[in-house]
Amino acid sequence: MTTDVKPRSFVSARMVAEKAGVSRSAVSRTFTHGASVSEETRRKVLDAAGALGYHVNHLARGLRERSNIVCLVVADMTTPIRAGMVDVLTRELQASGKITMVINTRADTESVSQALRQTLNYRADATVVLSGTPPATLIETCLANGQQVVLINRDDKLVGSHNLGVDNAMAGREAYFLLRRAGCQRLGLVTSDAGTASLVERERVFVDAARADGIEVAVFETGPTGYASGFEAGRRAFGRSSSPDGVFCVTDLLALGFMDAAMHEFGLRIPEDLCVVGFDDIEQAGWQSYRLTTFAQPLKDMAEQVMDLLLDPDSAGSERILFEPTPRWRKSVRPGPV
Repeated sequence: MTTDVKPRSFVSARMVAEKAGVSRSAVSRTFTHGASVSEETRRKVLDAAGALGYHVNHLARGLRERSNIVCLVVADMTTPIRAGMVDVLTRELQASGKITMVINTRADTESVSQALRQTLNYRADATVVLSGTPPATLIETCLANGQQVVLINRDDKLVGSHNLGVDNAMAGREAYFLLRRAGCQRLGLVTSDAGTASLVERERVFVDAARADGIEVAVFETGPTGYASGFEAGRRAFGRSSSPDGVFCVTDLLALGFMDAAMHEFGLRIPEDLCVVGFDDIEQAGWQSYRLTTFAQPLKDMAEQVMDLLLDPDSAGSERILFEPTPRWRKSVRPGPV
């Protein structure tokens, strides 16, 4: 969806007062817990505030228009890849003198929506949405209230916002070619029930590349995007007559769980009996127990791009900026023929 949104300055309490036909102090009392205000005045103010998209500034009324605050809206912050993204981004923002506010939320639409509303209340200059699925209309509200909005790994095409992503299609194709070059004949794919655009794209391209060569991929989807789901996928994959000899796991956490199930529950050797490719290049992927071949998300490059966009607000557009993931060769895939 492409929507033309022209950013404007924040809606002020004075504007709400004028629209409601009440005093500026009446607006203040309406939004102050325990303050005295008649029900009729309260209704007028709330109706006017809703129509204008007004949000209360919890930091301070009457201070400078720009707060220098950048909010990071993050779900699943304890996962290694998300923690890595937060670490790199906060370092870049703080080095540039920005005040960083991290809003920890769940990935569901309502939780992320509440987080975005908080960024409006605190008059953030910009919001970076690292995960979750806020509705497009709420993003438009942020834009209309003068915020810069940076979306990471989202498919929305909203004029006025910035959209950064990783080339998941490239990773899906390359993972297929890596496994085929290693001589794998029976392919599998491990994913989660999260259904995010990134995970779906990796799965779709991998499966399509295999089908183009006449190979059907066994897809294992067992739960949330985590180690336990990968382990359960491994139990299902090898607890049957026809088991895969080459598997693409759409995240490293899934891959690590899958590898442990294969090695410790079924005694398989990696890469002799089974080749595994992951995605993210989290720290644990390089541990000696796994030595996982994977694709690294270019977190530093993406963080620097976020800073460039925040420093150049006029560059906003609906174009999506894609970053290529970097292959990390380790020991979980056999080398191909010379």
